[in-house]
Amino acid sequence: MKYQYSHKDGEGKFLLLKGESDFHRRYLPEKKDTKFYTIVWNRGDKQTVVIDEVNYTFGKGCLLPIMMGQSFRFEKPDVLIAWQFNREFYCVVDHDVEVGCVGFVFYGTSPTMFVNLNTEDVLMLERLLVVFEEEFESDDGIKGEMLRMLLVRLIIKTTRLAKLQYLAVAEVDEDKFKLVRKYNLLVEQHFRKEHQVQFYAGLLHKSPKTISNTFLLYNNKTPQQIIQDRIVSEAKRLLYYTDKPVKEIADALGFSDSAHFSRFYKNCAGQNPSEARNAVLKRTRE
Repeated sequence: MKYQYSHKDGEGKFLLLKGESDFHRRYLPEKKDTKFYTIVWNRGDKQTVVIDEVNYTFGKGCLLPIMMGQSFRFEKPDVLIAWQFNREFYCVVDHDVEVGCVGFVFYGTSPTMFVNLNTEDVLMLERLLVVFEEEFESDDGIKGEMLRMLLVRLIIKTTRLAKLQYLAVAEVDEDKFKLVRKYNLLVEQHFRKEHQVQFYAGLLHKSPKTISNTFLLYNNKTPQQIIQDRIVSEAKRLLYYTDKPVKEIADALGFSDSAHFSRFYKNCAGQNPSEARNAVLKRTRE
């Protein structure tokens, strides 16, 4: 079953999907549905999910936040519940005061978070799902606002659980933690042109050393690795899901020439861009 709500201007969209057998997303830069944030709940047994051609185990009863732009497909989509929304419906970054996370589950310490639920969490989510369905089926003037409030509740709950699971410290220094999240968000906004930590440190009015020391507390990657990983993930999407030439991809990702890009990609991903593209094409044909 698929529920959908759209703002009157047609731009803001919010979807609830229950047991949709064709639930998947293939990354295409020009498609608007790649601009949706997604939170998926696995109500069945553990299964495989493929995100940007990487296989993960999606545990029973887990929540999975998926960043906009990521490609995904599931082994058993018919047992899943998914909420999808775009920035026009609700921007997790612009409403940080409301959710208190600066998009932590989408721009946090890990690019792919599998958030475990206990029995109490599952019961809470079941109740929340019922209310979501009631609101989608309602027909009144405050429907959009009610759905937005329920979405905020879902994001807050997911964020709290993710923090407990993914932060390896007993107490969080909110100022330092916020610095990590803001850094990740800035990388998301500028990685296509800016490849050095110094640029992002300047935007945050911090020294690169301060950024690095803060990352040691809340992240198992360095600030430079965050930039490199984001460039590589975008490069993979363009290599896997488009037919753009390597030279065009290199230019789109801020490299002066394709040779420089190829060396960078091989150092980070272990194979050159052409090899990566051919490997995926071979898998899809098998």
